[in-house]
Amino acid sequence: MEGDSKAETPDMPPSTDNTPQCLNKALEGLSSRWKNWWIRGILSMTMINGFFLIIYLGPIMLIFVVMGVQIKCFHEIITIGYRVYHSYDLPWFRTLSWYFLICVNYFFYGETVADYFGALVQREEPLQFLVRYHRFISFALYLAGFCMFVLSLVKKHYRLQFYMFAWTHVTLLIVVTQSHLVIQNLFEGMIWFIVPISIVICNDIMAYLFGFFFGRTPLIKLSPKKTWEGFIGGFFATVVFSFFFAYLLSQYQYFVCPVEYNSETNRFAVECEPSHLFMMQEYTLPAVVQNAVRWKTVNLYPFQIHSIALSTFASLIGPFGGFFASGFKRAFKIKDFADTIPGHGGIMDRFDCQYLMATFVHVYIASFIRGPNPSKVLQQLLVLQPEQQLSIFNTLRNHLRERGMLPPAVEEAQ
Repeated sequence: MEGDSKAETPDMPPSTDNTPQCLNKALEGLSSRWKNWWIRGILSMTMINGFFLIIYLGPIMLIFVVMGVQIKCFHEIITIGYRVYHSYDLPWFRTLSWYFLICVNYFFYGETVADYFGALVQREEPLQFLVRYHRFISFALYLAGFCMFVLSLVKKHYRLQFYMFAWTHVTLLIVVTQSHLVIQNLFEGMIWFIVPISIVICNDIMAYLFGFFFGRTPLIKLSPKKTWEGFIGGFFATVVFSFFFAYLLSQYQYFVCPVEYNSETNRFAVECEPSHLFMMQEYTLPAVVQNAVRWKTVNLYPFQIHSIALSTFASLIGPFGGFFASGFKRAFKIKDFADTIPGHGGIMDRFDCQYLMATFVHVYIASFIRGPNPSKVLQQLLVLQPEQQLSIFNTLRNHLRERGMLPPAVEEAQ
């Protein structure tokens, strides 16, 4: 049994150094520790500037970027499995993995179209057919892949093939499902997309800086370079950053309004009357705090309070996504998932904590924030038959009349 385990986990090839030659030349006089510090810093600032550029380009570009990141992360994880699988010269693993990725994306993005693009669906006959039978089509596509897998089974390698089948499905669960939740968060308002991603980035940077300059006490064996000093310093720095960053973004409709598709202009619209979360409120401070700061009240956006909860999770629980990834990499004797970004590893190395954060934000919104969504209800009404729409209209009119919200004169005039 032990021999089988070793055979099924071959040593991965060492990652290559793809640092640009200009950087290597400029930093050649530094020790490896400081050279890595500068490389990580320069590449981090480049990625942060790229992130803000993508935000400027709007929601549709953000959706495409999320899709691109998802595909690259899937590719990095599947490539590790493929190296194991390919050593046995067994067919179809990579083909089936990508086929299942297409199937799952078709399902999730089809659900998104049905939920948020009702007006567009109403105008296009082919889309009406696809939306109506979307789940049946998705299941049929998955079933075809399932049958292909069964037909690919090879005698004496059944167990390994089922390992790889599970590998693909766990990868889909970790990567594709979480990416779908990121897009769902985006439709609630860009602030629910930007703030969580930014605070994870902030925590990653600040924990690295505190650990680099002050780190002395190891935090966890899975990541020997992580220290308690970095963990604690990153927590406090992230909470402060998120509080003020939330204050900044809460002032702009572009960030706080739900992202909705405008069927008249065929564009995404981010215009609305901001909800109470993004309207300044006066809060009375506890007596102990009043005595310390000499203030009785403070004006805050309610979202700033929610940002403390988000940043606390990102700082205390989010890093466990990174620890999980570290354990995974140690199991396969690799340093990074890939060498896409110099000094940082692969795309998955940068997004291991982001996926866990995306799930938390989605659950947080569903549990504490989201109420009935009039826009979503209207989208659903638009796809009903005329008789059903008329029935709902009459029921709603009678309900409003009973509550005194619809004057009889208005009703008679109609």
